[in-house]
This record gives sequence, C-alpha cells and structure tokens, in this order.
Amino acid sequence: MGSDVKSARKETVFDRGLADLPANLRWREWLCRIEAVLFASALPVARDDLARVVGPGASVDLLIEDLAVELAGRPYEVAQVGTGWMLRTKPAYAPAIRAAADVGGQALNLSEHDLAVLAAIAFHQPISRDGLKDIFGKEISRDLIGRLAERELIGTGPREPRRGAPYTFVTTDVFLATFGMASLRDLPDPEQLDDSGLAAL
Repeated sequence: MGSDVKSARKETVFDRGLADLPANLRWREWLCRIEAVLFASALPVARDDLARVVGPGASVDLLIEDLAVELAGRPYEVAQVGTGWMLRTKPAYAPAIRAAADVGGQALNLSEHDLAVLAAIAFHQPISRDGLKDIFGKEISRDLIGRLAERELIGTGPREPRRGAPYTFVTTDVFLATFGMASLRDLPDPEQLDDSGLAAL
C-alpha cells in the first residue's frame, strides 16, 4: 500500500523534446500542445510559457505561424495580444455566439463614464488619479478604479516622480484581449475619436 501511494505521488516526467519521434510527428505534437494550452487559457499566454511545452530550441513563433495557417478555415484564430497569444473567435461568428451561447458572464457591464475613464487611461498611460482629474475636471472615485482593476483591465504603473510618489495606472493584456487589440498601437487615432465624443481625451 505504501509503495502504491509513493508511485501515485510520483510526477510523470513531461517529455518536452520528444526525441523518439520523427521530426514531422514531433512538430505536429508541439503544434497540438500549443493549441491545447491556448484553448485552455482564458488569458493570453506568453512565449516563455509556451516554450515550456516544446523542445529546447524549437521556435514558438514558427509553431504559432503554422497553427495560424492550420486554423485559417476555422471559426477561431490565433491572435497576438500584448506579449502573448490566445485563441479568439473570428468577428464574423459573433452574431451566432450571441444567439446561442450564454456569454452573459463575460459582459463588462461598464457605464459610459467608466469606459471614458478606461479610454483616458489607455491613451495617457501611465497616468495618476490627479492626471485623470485634470482630464475630467473632477476626482475619479477609488471604487471606479477598483472595478477596472478587479476586471484586470488596468494595473498599477510606475510611481510619479514627485512628492508622495503617487501610483499611476496602465492598461493590461486583458484590456487588449477584451477590445480585440494586439497592442496599444491598435488604439484609434484622435480623428477616429471625434464621432465617439471622446476626442477631448
């Protein structure tokens, strides 16, 4: 009985390299592993994390490229978000998902003001509460900042180099994923904001 418990506690050694497989099958298995990790993760997965499931020296970038080609005809795709990747449903299938799937728990439920504050943080980051007050002409509540942080849309940035060294706020990879952006370079330019009423940001 004691030996059974010991053997049950032994971890199976994870074979990253798959040296026993021919090169084409090894690549295929690495490709499947990366897809499985991305499928299982609700957040973008960084290159270093993906490298843990493939052989030393294997190119995560090339594997991602091959996976993107393989998924070309599927309703979802590999999307780069910040410094990582995730699987994301293609926009063309959004109406079908809304019609049949329960995605209510994924709704942001943010007010127009909340979204305006989030946009201000995105465009002016790193920005402190004082900086937000300058933009909006009033104090931004800690509750609002807390709601945005709780949803992981914002995080703390560097402290401002002034008396009291207040924290600043920055957007996160969750922000990028939520709004379908690969990086902050995908933020709309100021001209595009005119119609949205956010031009002053």
